[in-house]
Amino acid sequence: MTHPPTLTEMELKPVISMAALARLTGTEFPGLVTRMFAEPVDSDLFMNQFQLFSILGNKDFALEMQAKALELGTVYRILGSKKPAIRLLALMAPGDSTDNTPLDYLIEDMDIQLDLLYILPGHPLPDRIPEHDVAIIAPGESAKNRPVLEMMSELTANWPRPVLNHARHILCCSRDGIYQLLKDIPGLLIPSTLRVSRDELGGVARLAQPVNELFGGAAYPITVRPLDSQGGRGLSRINNATELAAYLDTASAQEFYVSLFMDYRSADGLYRKARIALIDGMPYICHLAISENWIVHYGSADMMDSADKRREEARFMQNFDSDFVRRHAAALRSIADQLKLDYVVIDCAQAPDGKLLLFEADNRGWIHATDPVDLFRYKQEPMQRVFTAFRAMLLKATGK
Repeated sequence: MTHPPTLTEMELKPVISMAALARLTGTEFPGLVTRMFAEPVDSDLFMNQFQLFSILGNKDFALEMQAKALELGTVYRILGSKKPAIRLLALMAPGDSTDNTPLDYLIEDMDIQLDLLYILPGHPLPDRIPEHDVAIIAPGESAKNRPVLEMMSELTANWPRPVLNHARHILCCSRDGIYQLLKDIPGLLIPSTLRVSRDELGGVARLAQPVNELFGGAAYPITVRPLDSQGGRGLSRINNATELAAYLDTASAQEFYVSLFMDYRSADGLYRKARIALIDGMPYICHLAISENWIVHYGSADMMDSADKRREEARFMQNFDSDFVRRHAAALRSIADQLKLDYVVIDCAQAPDGKLLLFEADNRGWIHATDPVDLFRYKQEPMQRVFTAFRAMLLKATGK
């Protein structure tokens, strides 16, 4: 395959990073918005607005701005290092901030130049692409992203530079695919997960099919979520057929992931979930969320308001290598070996029986160092280890 020539520095469109935007205070946003709208209308203006309004939570407007940007151009440069040692090209899919690996946060304040090349299904590559030392496939697995991932798999088969996170491996990372791939790893507990149509779930809700037929003899409770939902949207624990029928009455999706519910409460009644980055096969702790709710998300776990939770997280992160990794080293290594991804984020816990309980494995997991330093000073050093490991992975790929 012949690849297009490279773009010059002056032709690349500069875009402010989401990591930089995440650090702005509320009083700084109005001025930034005013300056943005005062700029000449161009693709970089639209892409900057996509970044900004993604951070502000206005998803619909952000996607509208991204669509306008991509009509005008598909290559953008994240503002960062002026003297980069590594030039990284990310192959991106159109979509919101949860559709691609959030690379902005991984390369913040490092000597890494990040350029974005959006791949549009049905469209050829642009005439010229940025010069780079290494490329990385950024989209995560989803029904929406499958066409672009399949296209990327073909495009990168003979790419002129090293490619990380090959699309063929990302395509194996559906929730049911992860279960099938990892279920037999010793020391690992992963809930049985199926992809089920609305009609099939409706049959279970009407008692036309017993729930135990779905899971080979297992019974309620189960968890149900729409096929491509992220961040717990639409996720619910179902205890009986009546609750399942009520769930379907409010859900519009046509396909769902259904899993067995695992009660992973600790002895104190709290739920604990760790986010770990596997980089070049090695585990790095990113956070520990501690919650009263079984759906554990760091943002809703009241970590900012609880000094006790933060102290526990600090101890967990400090002792991660000598404690958690030592207990689960074999399972973590097997996960990395089976996934075959250079960079992947897993959400996991320790089950009551001592096994490693895996909830999710995805290349899109959000990891960052933008929490307020006065409250989360203990996270700065562990996160720098993550970023250093990511840089080392890129250097290794380039052979430098």
